Amino acid sequence: MVPRPAPQPSPPGGAGRRALLLGAAAWCTAAAGCAKSTGTPAAAGVRTQAGAAHATAPAPAPSGTLPAAVPWRPGPGEIEPAAKLAAVRLVEALGTWPAGRGGPRNATARAAALGISTPLAARFAAEAGPLTPVADQAVVRVIDAQYGGLLPDTASVLIPCAQSTRTGSTVREGGTTIDVRLERTAAGWAVTALHPGRPGRPAAAPGAPARAVLAQPRIELPPGSAADIRSGAVHESVLRAMLRLADTYRFSVSVVRSGHPVDVFGTSRPSDHPLGRAFDVWAVDGRPVVDPATPRSLVTAFMRAAAAAGSYNVGGPVRLSGGTRPNQFFSDATHHDHVHIGFAA
Repeated sequence: MVPRPAPQPSPPGGAGRRALLLGAAAWCTAAAGCAKSTGTPAAAGVRTQAGAAHATAPAPAPSGTLPAAVPWRPGPGEIEPAAKLAAVRLVEALGTWPAGRGGPRNATARAAALGISTPLAARFAAEAGPLTPVADQAVVRVIDAQYGGLLPDTASVLIPCAQSTRTGSTVREGGTTIDVRLERTAAGWAVTALHPGRPGRPAAAPGAPARAVLAQPRIELPPGSAADIRSGAVHESVLRAMLRLADTYRFSVSVVRSGHPVDVFGTSRPSDHPLGRAFDVWAVDGRPVVDPATPRSLVTAFMRAAAAAGSYNVGGPVRLSGGTRPNQFFSDATHHDHVHIGFAA
């Protein structure tokens, strides 16, 4: 079976022919201050256990203040780190602003500071949606950046993130998942569009499996994925598999339903994710899938455990043999940085 994760063709419109490779120092100037990080920062308010060796969590902030902005950086093992950086830097710039610098005009200016033309920056600010809520101040923390699709000249980078906002003296925790589309240009990777996730309202009475997943500390859920589960739109096969895997592993989910491309990247085949029948995992037992230092045996054992939990379609950095059905396992460039676990129903 062909994998079920990817985006639709990127919409037309150049990105000023410039890749969005903003250095940390420039980004920190637009934000409220930075702490150093060599990997994926831990997200305040989100259960986080992965990437301990690659991340520096923000220090607890005093009441009524926001945590410091921590720029995400790719770790070792990435195939196209420049594509991920281009996507992440735009998300960080749009979702982080100092006191009094919110609103569409300021969001446009922050995007334009990355070298994007003003008209395109204004379009990205308009597309950002839940990434730019009404607030006096905000800090976004990227939890992970994984591929939703990777072809020679186009890509989708999925960015689950947490966001702290302050309005007056009230601080709120939220977050979303953004599907960032890019194209390769003569100058490097450039963003062409943003597609933020919209999980929907919480269900009036989530079922027992959903409640169990949300309460399970061995399952790390970014805000967008947790909202997906609260909405009631995630199939019980997914929830039961998560709980079964949590009996053996601690794992970090990147994407469930919202924020994932509707179709398999570069095709018109529907992905299982928007149907609520798949989830992606970017780290197992605190070890990022993409990191060459992560034992391959850990990743492959997790993939086989996912198949044993009922998945018909398990993708990852290694194509495994065997399985209970033909082509149960797959691997490609898109899945070198995560494990995809899909269900037929």
